Formats: sequence, structure tokens, C-alpha cells
Amino acid sequence: MEEEMKKITKKTKITELVQENPEAAEILFESGMGCIGCPMAMQETLEDGCLAHGMKAKEIEKLIKRLNKEK
Repeated sequence: MEEEMKKITKKTKITELVQENPEAAEILFESGMGCIGCPMAMQETLEDGCLAHGMKAKEIEKLIKRLNKEK
């Protein structure tokens, strides 16, 4: 039986996201978040990282939907 992956939310840590869903790194890069390997990303939530890169709430919601769809 296949293990179900956790739902990605704005509170998901970036490092946790990429470790559990390596394909998410490409989606984050495409969204302008090229620094996912930086030390700050180790502690940031997805929302923190998106806000730091100038994304608006609707853009963050759209990204999270895409990440959940493609995992």
C-alpha cells in the first residue's frame, strides 16, 4: 500500500517540502525562488519564502495548489 504524502500548506518548511517532494524544487525555481538551498530556506516556511520573494497571497495559493497537484 502506497504511503500518502502530507498535504503541502503555506506552513510547510521549504526543506521538508523538497526532501519529501524533490520535483517541487523545479516548481519553486520556476516561481522565482532560486535560493531554496540557502541557509534561510532551512528555517523558512513556504509562505515566508514566497513573501520574501515578493509574492502576493493569491500567487502563494496558486503555487501551493500546483505543488499539491504535482506531488
